[in-house]
Amino acid sequence: MISTAQGVMGLASGMLVGFSLGLVGGGGSILAVPLMVYVVGVAEPHVAIGTSAIAVAANAAVNLSNHARGGTVIWSCALIFAAAGVVGAFGGSILGKMMDGQRLLALFALVMIVIALLMLKARSRIGLPDVKVSMSNISAIVGLGLTTGSVSGFFGIGGGFLIVPALMLATGMPILNAVSSSLVAVTAFGLTTAASYAWSGLVSWALAGLFVAGGIAGGLAGTRSARHLAE
Repeated sequence: MISTAQGVMGLASGMLVGFSLGLVGGGGSILAVPLMVYVVGVAEPHVAIGTSAIAVAANAAVNLSNHARGGTVIWSCALIFAAAGVVGAFGGSILGKMMDGQRLLALFALVMIVIALLMLKARSRIGLPDVKVSMSNISAIVGLGLTTGSVSGFFGIGGGFLIVPALMLATGMPILNAVSSSLVAVTAFGLTTAASYAWSGLVSWALAGLFVAGGIAGGLAGTRSARHLAE
């Protein structure tokens, strides 16, 4: 059971998570897990991680449909990347559940710091919008997909903040296409992690529902903003 205050905070937090996913294709769980623990008040870190994985996967799927209608998803690259990453996400989630919850949150915080520092770097590459899977890039797509999937599963996060630059590195696609395509993997990784945590009873379904509802509204606003701010 969740209180009324937790429900309101969960809905508002979901809106923020959805907006982030729609805008930059990432930041969902980087925001969702701390919001679950420190704003909504979920005491058990593993429950916060499992619940946020469901919410982020659902929000990513909604945002993916919005981007797909805009024709910015490069499906061939995205599907191979996601398929490779699902294997890593499953293994990573098993390891994550074995680790002490507070220690996992501490490592999560370190990852957030590293991400913040990486985001300070200038992005000047324009990219190639007509990229396709080929013999020259498929090994990079599979390898980076497996790596990001493992990190995603271990920390219980969608991994969009890793997937976007990984797709750009592996294929050379532009940032807007990478943001859109990354949502395929975020959805797949989130569902894989969520299934693993749900199997262990580490999910608050009521809270996940509120997060998803808020995320749908936030995602629509984020997607519109992404199209205007792409460059």
